[in-house]
Amino acid sequence: MTGLLTHVEGDPVAIDNADAEGEFLFVCEHASPRLPERLGTLGLSKEALESHIAWDPGALAVARHLAEKLDGTLIHQRFSRLAYDCNRPPESDAAMPPVSEVYQVPGNRAMSAAEREARVNEIYRPFHDAILRFVSDRKAAGRRPVLVTMHSFTPVYFGKPRTVEIGILHDADSRLADRMLAIATDGEVAYDIRRNEPYGPADGVTHSLVEYGVRNGLPNVMIEIRNDLIRDEVSQRVMADYLEGLLVKSMAALPAR
Repeated sequence: MTGLLTHVEGDPVAIDNADAEGEFLFVCEHASPRLPERLGTLGLSKEALESHIAWDPGALAVARHLAEKLDGTLIHQRFSRLAYDCNRPPESDAAMPPVSEVYQVPGNRAMSAAEREARVNEIYRPFHDAILRFVSDRKAAGRRPVLVTMHSFTPVYFGKPRTVEIGILHDADSRLADRMLAIATDGEVAYDIRRNEPYGPADGVTHSLVEYGVRNGLPNVMIEIRNDLIRDEVSQRVMADYLEGLLVKSMAALPAR
């Protein structure tokens, strides 16, 4: 295979509202279950390819609602994380996982070096470059975006139920996460919200936060939503309404940047 994507598949990265006036940059690395045509099914069943191992159900919809509400820009990946997980660097085994939870991924086990490099160059690099270009352009214009990466997680993982409903994740820079957690747990609590759950930096999930946020000195946070809470349009809008208020209040509480 000399290349991965065909000309009819289009750009691997999509940018919504590129000229937004708001300060938020929403990033959704696991927005789609779609696989490049040349990868076939990776040896997986239809059930597996529609499940959480292929994408983050509901995350893109909530991110779109937030971008609209806050006049922010949204950058999202158009292919499945099974082809390449854009929240992982190329050297990570999890970037093209041979196993995802209980599922073996045969098509990720027998890749040649050239096939692996094609996925890096045709999926990860364009996504990576688009975000860095956006951040650089904003900074050159005297504006400093606020990075929010949007994810969802399965209610049951390796057979164990998860009670956490929203995770507020961070790496070395916890400025925004600290304020979101303080505001979310002050008074009446709407959801079970926890710091660095159900994943955290030790799980390798903060690549985007570090690469695009921490290294550029930008406030940043990763939001994980249990996907049974955002299964339809109504629940997605309810969640977006809640997160809009939480983000706006938290940014108002941040020291001047």
